[in-house]
Amino acid sequence: MTQDVVIVGNGMAPGRMLEHLFEAAPERSRVTIFSAEPRVNYDRILLSSVLAGAKQFEDIVIHDDDWYARHDVTLHKGQKVVGIDREAKIVTSQGGHRARYDKLVIATGSFPFVIPVPGNDLPGVVAYRDIDDVNTMLGAAKAGTSAVVIGGGLLGLEAAAGLRERGVEVTVVHVMPTLMERQLDPAAGYLLQKKLEARGITILTKANTKAIVGSGRVEGVELADGRTIPATLVVMAVGIRPNIALAQGAGLPVRRGIVTDARMVTVDPDILAVGECAEVEGNVYGLVAPLYEMAKVAAATLSGGPELRFSHADTPTKLKVTGIDLYSVGDFAEAEDREEIVLRDAAAGIYKRIVLKDNRIIGTVLFGDTADGAWFNDLKKKETDISAVRHSLVLGPNGRADGALSDPLAPVVALADDAEICGCNGVCKGRIVETIASKGLTTLDAVRAHTKASASCGSCTGLVEKLMIVALGDRYRPAAVSPMCSCTDLGHDDVRRLIKAKSLKTIPAVMQELQWRTSGGCAKCRPALNYYLVCDWPGEYADDYQSRFVNERVHANIQKDGTFSVVPRMWGGVTSAKELRAIADVVDRFGIPTVKVTGGQRIDMLGIQKHDLPAVWAELGKAGFVSGHAYAKGVRTVKTCVGSEWCRFGTQDSTRLGIRIEKFTWGSWTPAKVKMAVSGCPRNCAEATCKDIGVICVDSGYEIHFAGAAGLDIKGTEILGLVASEDEAIEAIAALLQMYREQGRYLERIYKWAKRIGVDEIRQQILGEAARRRHYFERFVESQRHAQVDPWSERAAGKDRHEFEPMAIFAQDAAQ
Repeated sequence: MTQDVVIVGNGMAPGRMLEHLFEAAPERSRVTIFSAEPRVNYDRILLSSVLAGAKQFEDIVIHDDDWYARHDVTLHKGQKVVGIDREAKIVTSQGGHRARYDKLVIATGSFPFVIPVPGNDLPGVVAYRDIDDVNTMLGAAKAGTSAVVIGGGLLGLEAAAGLRERGVEVTVVHVMPTLMERQLDPAAGYLLQKKLEARGITILTKANTKAIVGSGRVEGVELADGRTIPATLVVMAVGIRPNIALAQGAGLPVRRGIVTDARMVTVDPDILAVGECAEVEGNVYGLVAPLYEMAKVAAATLSGGPELRFSHADTPTKLKVTGIDLYSVGDFAEAEDREEIVLRDAAAGIYKRIVLKDNRIIGTVLFGDTADGAWFNDLKKKETDISAVRHSLVLGPNGRADGALSDPLAPVVALADDAEICGCNGVCKGRIVETIASKGLTTLDAVRAHTKASASCGSCTGLVEKLMIVALGDRYRPAAVSPMCSCTDLGHDDVRRLIKAKSLKTIPAVMQELQWRTSGGCAKCRPALNYYLVCDWPGEYADDYQSRFVNERVHANIQKDGTFSVVPRMWGGVTSAKELRAIADVVDRFGIPTVKVTGGQRIDMLGIQKHDLPAVWAELGKAGFVSGHAYAKGVRTVKTCVGSEWCRFGTQDSTRLGIRIEKFTWGSWTPAKVKMAVSGCPRNCAEATCKDIGVICVDSGYEIHFAGAAGLDIKGTEILGLVASEDEAIEAIAALLQMYREQGRYLERIYKWAKRIGVDEIRQQILGEAARRRHYFERFVESQRHAQVDPWSERAAGKDRHEFEPMAIFAQDAAQ
């Protein structure tokens, strides 16, 4: 018996469903389609190709008018359905067309989410969902015009690439730290950003849109940080929402989408739902593969043939931008029960990450070389035990069984003598080999000194070392370098040098360009990299607080019972009645159990609950207190004696100098903690000769000391030298701090750094070379422009609010 099938929606999912239905039961159904769009069915996946100019609309049509005629399908174009009478089994369109059904298929798709900001309805603001949106963009896309794409997901980036192909100046504004964060890990997101920027697309991450501005028409996008990006076109690509209004109006159960069973049938046995509007087993979908699977299942349901059931399967993600190869599938979040295998080729821009659980693939991320994506996905779907090929797995199905080249030196041996090894300095293979032989060189440093090979950016270091192995055999003596961690073979010094040489300004950039063996680093390397980037790129690198240890994340010292201690800064150890009353009031108000005077001439309040920290800081801030950074790998205290103002032995005003030093240096992050002191005379009441940096005041000026220790190691200071004035002392101390900041290894105290570098070398650079000292000083001053921001007042005002709230509050927020 023939049944009347009415379909609401004419997208890709219902189109594929009809193909399956007509193939399985060509005479079973009389089909009527209501399409809100005034045209036939077309391939939305290829809209980006139309936008880029690679295709015309006619090229992406799936079913033309002849196809509908051949299958006796009645197509109502431009007729949006406004009502469903489930009792009478009749649908009604906006234009008054009515159709009775035996079976109804709702395929209303989704609608673009438009962020609720002022100006979002200005002319020139467009979504990116259908061919009308593309035509609107094309009308505005003239060479030399400017566009802002809000959203760095799949659709947004495809729109950006298409507009750029048309000669438009494009800026992508994305609120998250990396692009396509739902489909890619940060490492792949970094590579994607780099690739898009190479095409002339400006990428702004961690950028929150505040408003779209313009008088009568779009003129720009204002960001929350105050910047305004000029634009004559704004493309909204921040996500989609299932279009459930019609089903909801008909009384069908909806959650995120229209609820169906695994046969795509709603609670009404005569109504099905397919595509982006449908919710199956709690999931909604936006990629085409699961939508086509829904279509196949729905066709089987309508045809009365063998029953099919929809089952969830992870769908690979690919970006439809010519020349950018990326692939991701599955779960690649970090967890304790997972392992990862990572392969990076910085020169080729390749990144491969395979995530394993119980020796089975659960996630894959590929960038730059995606040829093996289907193979990895097949292993994942089949839950294949990869133990036997684990060591060569990341190389793909054609990898050697032992995971290695037959001779890793063979490519180097095969190079011609005139083959360039070091591009920075134009050094060829023959020159390196000849110099090694003629000079009797056996170390990498010696080769660098004589040939300059690998002495600049360092990216050819591995190649130079292989040449040395070829030339010297067992006589090659590689320098003993302790790697930062198991994620890399590079030591701290090499990493620091390469960060500067390669202008690496994010953690993902460092890990990719320096070929980290893990996707996101570890607890050893991430804090170190975060510090090096903070130090090397002040004002450009955004501190990644998640890469810091807990004390630096919450800006207080955790105690053994899980409470925290708070130490406000007291400049030079000097306080006042007002400050002491404020501390007393805070202690009483928050029931702080212990108050302790510290060895650094400050007051420590111990036993504070984590959720009370912002309120404690707010109260202390009212009295003018800022963080004492007692938790920090940074400048902590400047201890002073009363000096010449009060002491009969004092030679200089040590208190004043100590306060000046502390106010000048506070907030500075350093490789390890830095404690300072200023004593007013050689009697040394402030104990300056066991500090990281100390000053002994004498009749003729200020004797600067450094590299002392009074903890696990006990060590007296070294004398840097004597200066005549406070200003000279401050310049020398700041220059010394900056030299340490730039050359110290993370967690290396000043006394260990000085031993490694050499006291004489430090003394020569700081006091023996005025120009160099001044350069260090100026770099420190520039750094402090960005560093002297009180973290307590920021968090009292709400920054990182989630860090201090009990989990119960999060649960309540989630429920709301």
